Amino acid sequence: MKLAEIRRYPIKSLLGEQLATAEVDQRGLAGDRLWAVRDADGKLGSGKNTRRFRRMPGLFMLRGQVGDPVPVVELPDGRRFAADEPAGHAAVSEVLGRRVTIEREAEVMHHDEGPVSLISTAALRRLHDLVGEPVDSMRFRANLLVDVPGSGFPEDGWLGRAVRIGSDVVLRPHRRLTRCVMIDLAQEGAQEHGHLLRTVAEHHDMTFGVWATVERPGRIGLEDAVELLPD
Repeated sequence: MKLAEIRRYPIKSLLGEQLATAEVDQRGLAGDRLWAVRDADGKLGSGKNTRRFRRMPGLFMLRGQVGDPVPVVELPDGRRFAADEPAGHAAVSEVLGRRVTIEREAEVMHHDEGPVSLISTAALRRLHDLVGEPVDSMRFRANLLVDVPGSGFPEDGWLGRAVRIGSDVVLRPHRRLTRCVMIDLAQEGAQEHGHLLRTVAEHHDMTFGVWATVERPGRIGLEDAVELLPD
């Protein structure tokens, strides 16, 4: 197995960036989902409605990128603002049709479920078989895509196991990732899908991929070997 893609989302639920290398610390990929869109009552912009999150149509019209010292948000018209800039908050509010700010994580992590998310090429092939067409990995907004031969859901078998990436980083997957309507939405040039979430629900209990904690931090890069360590 090897590492095929690395993705980071500096502002939660916005479009993000694809990387060749990344630093991984106890929180996850450095800078990943460290900031989020927040509405007037404190809920975070997302593709679903929960106690913490609020569905906000239009988030995929915006892109977050790492900046110094804070991330940058890019609007559909190409304008760019620092994430803590009041003028940017106003511009993002106009795009989303609601009053919002972009704020840095405080006591509670912005991640939906866990620090690092992983999916496999084998699982994408299985989904291809089920829906009858290729499915782009970016729809799942996972941090890491692992190239695994065959077809199926091999990452389900990684739960509770130590997974080493490259020479430094060790992750431990804990649970399968529950999916929401975001995987069906148009994004990054991909058209609205319409029945991907239903397929995942019918064939894999509404889950796709796994989330992991970081047991040993370090640096990862594309083509790094990915290895399940002995129990």
